[in-house]
Amino acid sequence: MADSNANSLTLKVDGPMVCRGDITLVNAAGEVLLKDREAWLCRCGESKKMPFCDGSHRQADFHDAGEFEDERAEKLEQTTGPLLITVKPNAMLIIRGPLTIQSVDGRFRSQRSRGALCRCGQSARKPFCDASHKRCGFKEA
Repeated sequence: MADSNANSLTLKVDGPMVCRGDITLVNAAGEVLLKDREAWLCRCGESKKMPFCDGSHRQADFHDAGEFEDERAEKLEQTTGPLLITVKPNAMLIIRGPLTIQSVDGRFRSQRSRGALCRCGQSARKPFCDASHKRCGFKEA
């Protein structure tokens, strides 16, 4: 049975990333933006409330099934504990701490203790960053 306190990131079809657990979200200067048990994070690149989802994916016609491969997946012994998410300006989200990433239907799943998540909506490796934010000129609103 899954630990209900485990940190998780669920990829909504054509929508946001829903993060649950012991979450602290900070900006690049280390200032706390959110400390909570749940955060809905933009992955379409169009939110006016970055890094949070504001529903802009619907108007942006964002499409992503939430299916992924993770060649850097780890087998975590500990799935609970602090999860730090750092918002890089006009770039990715950096994760540090135990995290289970999954598609909404649970068919695609991996574990990580570190990594970079796409929030520009252009990565070919979603939910992971492939530096597409540089090529597409991603800027936060």
